[in-house]
Amino acid sequence: MTIQNSSLAPVLFLLFLSTLVSTSLAAGVPISIYWGQNGYEGSLESTCATGKFAYVNIAFLNVFGSGRTPELNLAGHCNPLNNGCTFVRNGIRSCQSKGIKVMLSLGGGIGSYSIASEEDARQVADYLWNNFLGGKSTSRPLGDAVLDGIDFDIELGSTENWDILARYLSGHSTQARKVLLTAAPQCPFPDAHLGQALNTGLFDYVWVQFYNNPQCQYSPGNIWKLIDSWNRWASTIPAKKIFMGLPAAPGAAGSGFMPPNVLTNEVLPIIRTYRKFGGVMLWNKYFDDQSNFSSNILNRVNLLPSVYPHQEVASSLLQL
Repeated sequence: MTIQNSSLAPVLFLLFLSTLVSTSLAAGVPISIYWGQNGYEGSLESTCATGKFAYVNIAFLNVFGSGRTPELNLAGHCNPLNNGCTFVRNGIRSCQSKGIKVMLSLGGGIGSYSIASEEDARQVADYLWNNFLGGKSTSRPLGDAVLDGIDFDIELGSTENWDILARYLSGHSTQARKVLLTAAPQCPFPDAHLGQALNTGLFDYVWVQFYNNPQCQYSPGNIWKLIDSWNRWASTIPAKKIFMGLPAAPGAAGSGFMPPNVLTNEVLPIIRTYRKFGGVMLWNKYFDDQSNFSSNILNRVNLLPSVYPHQEVASSLLQL
């Protein structure tokens, strides 16, 4: 209802917010993290043992498709060329035993990859299924652990056929085990490489990179370009959940770093009111170790719980 007595309105408004606070504090913020691109970031086991992350993306398979021999790049962690990364299976299983979903991330900012045709998409999907997911192969780069899904971080090369790859990967899902599909598009909408793939509705989680793009990222003193972009992504993309992707430290990206207190006090209270809000994605584990970004945002959401759609919250606040 509309409050007519102006002297009561502030009191009722504070009571309204205090009720929301008690609900949201218990919810926490799911965090997705990228691991694999710095040998000083610790093991996969230790990453999941922190208890801070709900999703881990192993980065990257950065050579594949169009007749290329697939290559895994885990920076200083191990050398896949001599079968030296199979021990990562222990980390994968350790994470999964804690309920953490682990994906293999395709692409990244350095590499050589593309999908030349529908047949190429089928072959790449079969390779991923047999070597990282629930299939069988004698040359599984990460050992015999079964990953939960595939992450698309497509930033280079052709923009074609990523939707077809997503369809073939999704086709490997069974009633017993779903192949999770996640993606990390750039924040300019629609994403040049993944726009068509995201429109298939096959993606479970989309962690949008709200950085390295001044037109849709945070800048000191201004959250609104970021919020406007978030609104478009969260209102348009047919994914189950949308995550806000951020650099974990100033050095993690060329631009777009947001201090944790700005995220928790100004941005999260807004974006958590969207039904599709899924959490926060951080690039990456190494930089998070330096900044403690994830520790600074865990359980710090102090306003609006995600169970309220943003339209309803806005309407309620206007009436107050």
